[in-house]
Amino acid sequence: MHEGQLRTSDAQELGGLQPYELTLDKFIAHAAKWHPRGEVVTGGGAGGPVARIDYAALRERSNLLSGAFAALGIARGDRIATLAWNSQSHMEAWYGAMGIGVSCHTLNPRLGVPQLADMIRQADDRLLAISPDQADIAAQLVRECPGIAHILVLDEPGSDFPLPAAAVPAWTMQRLLAEHGAAAEWGGISEREEAGLCFTSGTTGAPKGVPYTHRCNYLVTLSLLQNDVMGINARDTILAAVPMFHANGWGLPFAAPASGAKLVFSGRHNDGASLAALIRDEGVTLAVGVPTVWLGLIEHLEKTGETLPSLQRVLLGGSGVPQALIDRIETRLGVRCQTSWGMTELAPLGTVTPSGDAGRASIAGRPPIGVDLRLVDAEGQELAEQRGVEGHLQVRGSSTVHCYFGQQIPATDRQGWFDTGDLATIDADGNLAITGRAKDLIKSGGEWINPGEIEAIIGNLPGVSLVAVIGRAHVKWTERPVLVIEGAGASDEAIRAALDGAIPRWWMPDAIERVERMPLAMTGKIDKQALRRRFGTDPANAA
Repeated sequence: MHEGQLRTSDAQELGGLQPYELTLDKFIAHAAKWHPRGEVVTGGGAGGPVARIDYAALRERSNLLSGAFAALGIARGDRIATLAWNSQSHMEAWYGAMGIGVSCHTLNPRLGVPQLADMIRQADDRLLAISPDQADIAAQLVRECPGIAHILVLDEPGSDFPLPAAAVPAWTMQRLLAEHGAAAEWGGISEREEAGLCFTSGTTGAPKGVPYTHRCNYLVTLSLLQNDVMGINARDTILAAVPMFHANGWGLPFAAPASGAKLVFSGRHNDGASLAALIRDEGVTLAVGVPTVWLGLIEHLEKTGETLPSLQRVLLGGSGVPQALIDRIETRLGVRCQTSWGMTELAPLGTVTPSGDAGRASIAGRPPIGVDLRLVDAEGQELAEQRGVEGHLQVRGSSTVHCYFGQQIPATDRQGWFDTGDLATIDADGNLAITGRAKDLIKSGGEWINPGEIEAIIGNLPGVSLVAVIGRAHVKWTERPVLVIEGAGASDEAIRAALDGAIPRWWMPDAIERVERMPLAMTGKIDKQALRRRFGTDPANAA
């Protein structure tokens, strides 16, 4: 019985409504039928070639790829892995897998082989789809992961790399489609089946897998389309500078076809010059990514004097955003900035500031329907007052993790609340503000120092691009704060003057360290572990 066929007993159970599973293949099918000329564009770097395809053709290629996967023995319930940058071909692999009930496990190309291999073995991935520049890594992974039976080399504009020298068949996308591409029947799967798997960045320990169902991603997509979230529509052109391997690319490969919006991928090229060229040439109206990406774009524009008149909004997420950076973006580009907060465990939508609000670094916005928040104390007890006080942030909802991959013990409490590890406040209007990470708190002399409050103050000083506060080991006080900044515009005297009176005197950093470039973790956030390794020990005070 096909999905559209309905037994009388089913109709009675559904209250007379048709069954309609919330599966992700419906997004690209909708786009192909109702927005067939909507485009997906992949950039090849500043001055490089650009690939483009419309939704009707992308749907056809994705469906033929489903048939090719089936010909290779990959079936419903299996997993494939992708080790790839953002591209049309990567998107086709997603829909080609998900359309026939195969889960897509996204891997971060910035990770090392041992970590990647461990994730692949845990997931029991059957096929590895790679960007062309990942051929050497793929060959090593095949040796470490006996479950991989095939390698698929995805298309990218301007890429000319040799096929992996691996012990399993390696296919180019063109050859696989030519030899095994066949029309496949999509659907017939449950919305509660796994559609994707993403591992956390591992900033609080070993990376943990988060499985995403079709239903979860479908509901997140509907939230993204809401006016007070991303408010995407068919007239938009979206630059997805956030990687597809990072929590579903923040849902953009689903939300764009669901709305008919044009979707622009930057591929491996997220430098300022490449992004500026794509935004200008493709008429981008909404650009989405982490703050460090937009810092590079602004520095390029300030150097060249270029303008990007089509751009209307920039959505920032992934880490705290200094108000000075928001002001630079809004002033230089004449756009509105939206700040956001989310996690891999939330698939990843948590909160977003409405598009009509002025950009404020101090807030991360409000939750959409389907996401609920609360503040608790250090023992997990709900705070009696939820507004205007700081607490430990918990969340629950339709896209919140219940159990990590391969684990039976719930990641939530009995009421379904997930502990995010963040410290936060909620103002009278319901706006969330992340004030720090519980694991980043510095204990000095038995009292806690919150690095986030110091970072927020210094991040607003002229000439400070990025800022981080870490704890340095101290014999007497256990830990003392050290301030690390990128950018030489603010003197030590100006920094201490800004903090004087704004924080308790004993919070004042013992040292101010300057770096030419702030180390970044694989998700684009500041890598505080690297900073602790470099600056966390003072030979004069360490035990």
